[in-house]
Amino acid sequence: MEEIEPKWYVLHTYSGYENVAKENLETVAVKYGLQDRIMDIIIPMENVIQEKNGKKKIVQRKTMPGYLLVKMRYGDDIWHNVTRTRGVTGFTGPKGRPLELTPEEVQRMHLERITVEVDVAVGDKVEVIDGPLTGMVGVVESVDPEQSKLRVVVEMFGRETPVDLGYSQILKAKDNQ
Repeated sequence: MEEIEPKWYVLHTYSGYENVAKENLETVAVKYGLQDRIMDIIIPMENVIQEKNGKKKIVQRKTMPGYLLVKMRYGDDIWHNVTRTRGVTGFTGPKGRPLELTPEEVQRMHLERITVEVDVAVGDKVEVIDGPLTGMVGVVESVDPEQSKLRVVVEMFGRETPVDLGYSQILKAKDNQ
């Protein structure tokens, strides 16, 4: 059998049951030995700054309530296993049949990890260019090349706050030279 290239698909779930549907789908993948077919299951989230009782903090919010994103090698044989999973109401696509996301959609939603080499070291100043902290400048506290992440200390709300950022979210600040 020819190896099918894994693609990203969108699953519809009951609203508020995204976590349950994700856990159930992971269980189904293990139960039926589909780990080589279902690679990744994501609940689309974003970090937002929320103010409560005069204090601001960063919280995660679902960007697409009622949906899961699944990277899998699809075939008609797997359709029943996925659609009969508790919490999943079906694929999004014509007549409930899966419609894969385009490469542009995958890129826009930051689903695939793009390997980025960054020339920054602890103590360097960086500017945040993506996410809720866009435009802020901070100092690199630690670098994790395996995860393509770094910890940056930014001044937020009058105090120094460490934030974890991906390589693609930062640019080395001009005044480092």
